[in-house]
Amino acid sequence: MRGGARCAAPSAIAAAYFHSNVSPALLRLKPGITAKLFLAVLATAVFVVIAMGLAAQWSFSRGFVGYLNELAVERLEAVRPRVIEAYLANGASWDFLRDEKGKWRKLLRPVAGVDAPLTPASVAATPPMSDLTGAMLRFALLDADARLVVGYADVRPNAPRLPLVVNGHTVGWLTTAPFETVSAAGDVRFAQSQLRASWTMGAVSVLLAALIALWAARALLRPVRQVAEATHRLAAGDYATRVDIASRDEVGQLARDFNRLAVALERNEQMRRDFMADISHELRTPLGVLNGELEALEDGVRPLTRQSLQSLQAEVATLNKLVSDLYDLSLADAGAMTYRPVPVDLAGVLQASVASYRARLAEAGIALELRLDVRALVVAADARRLGQLFGNLLENAVRYTDAGGTLRVAAQREGGAIVVEFCDSAPGVSPEHLLRLFDRFYRVEASRNRASGGAGLGLAISRRIVEAHRGEISAHASALGGLCIAMRFPLLAADAAQQGGRA
Repeated sequence: MRGGARCAAPSAIAAAYFHSNVSPALLRLKPGITAKLFLAVLATAVFVVIAMGLAAQWSFSRGFVGYLNELAVERLEAVRPRVIEAYLANGASWDFLRDEKGKWRKLLRPVAGVDAPLTPASVAATPPMSDLTGAMLRFALLDADARLVVGYADVRPNAPRLPLVVNGHTVGWLTTAPFETVSAAGDVRFAQSQLRASWTMGAVSVLLAALIALWAARALLRPVRQVAEATHRLAAGDYATRVDIASRDEVGQLARDFNRLAVALERNEQMRRDFMADISHELRTPLGVLNGELEALEDGVRPLTRQSLQSLQAEVATLNKLVSDLYDLSLADAGAMTYRPVPVDLAGVLQASVASYRARLAEAGIALELRLDVRALVVAADARRLGQLFGNLLENAVRYTDAGGTLRVAAQREGGAIVVEFCDSAPGVSPEHLLRLFDRFYRVEASRNRASGGAGLGLAISRRIVEAHRGEISAHASALGGLCIAMRFPLLAADAAQQGGRA
């Protein structure tokens, strides 16, 4: 039959590699990944809640309380001129305030239109904001030696102080205690209740974040777990395993890639089985013939004559060609097939190959037409491999062209390439078989008993040779009614440049 069937390396190698390189503990990472994602999301939520709580507490203590202390200092600034006036009006002495707290409170009382833009009625009804916070109760007056005269007794060294200057001399100090040092029990309870409310809201937020993280971990990792489980089945040899694709994101792309891998492994496994069946058949047939011939000679059924030896030699030659073809294919697959590219006259190689098959073509009743371009057909190639290529194609034509048919071999320039065609007459090949003709062991007919049938490796080797020469090969229906194998080789660079110069 025409062509050869593709066979891939056993996919069991991939399975063995997977099991030998992946530990059982690693294969059971499913709970660990879920837990890690859950803890990552939860930890983020906890960190955010703690940060917000600390920020709120800092803002309350440093912001709001600090604002109240600033108001108190501003209140002192407004009071300072009146205190200095009272000091001068009472003989430049603080004695008038030592036992008269009423006068002290009067000095501290806001004055409408001076301390705030309020009307007398509004001042009487509602004192300024600073007084609502108890700022007046925290004020104190110190003499020039920083001793308490009147006001809040617990004066601390770090408390803000405003100097009272008369004629260039400091006669006293106005100071106020920080708000946080005189907070009442109710204020403390209020602050604590606010703190408890904040942390309670934070705990509820963490709980909600935990629930959302648990759902997200399970929902996001469910398809990953499905791919992992499918991978285990695939590594165990279940090549029909597939993963359902439920999304278009990265996980969906992973599932699509896995399905493509499973298809490739399944196809390779089928090809491996086909290869084993094909090669065993191809080896068994000539070996069976040799065994029968030798037994006949041994039993004296068939005399030892030149004809019998030629029959044995033919079967040995068949075995030798099969082994050689398999060896060439293994080299090509491994990228180890040797080529020695030199400038070669492709027309000369074609003529030599055709000449060696003229007798066989004539014996098979096949007319030969050789059409060569008059221009030079020079390519960078290995002449021995080109001879092997053309020999395979001529052998294919001799085997499968009906008697009385025609084989047309043509080579011509097309642009910067040389096109070579081997076109024969009936029988033809149906279109569904054309794409697989170059697969190893592939045959158009399923029967293995046709006398002209070969091992099915010729076209597979031919494709490897053409590709090694940076060429292209294809098969299509021939105008003569049979099959046409077309090849395209790049023209030698120097020759192509010369042709372009002539143009």
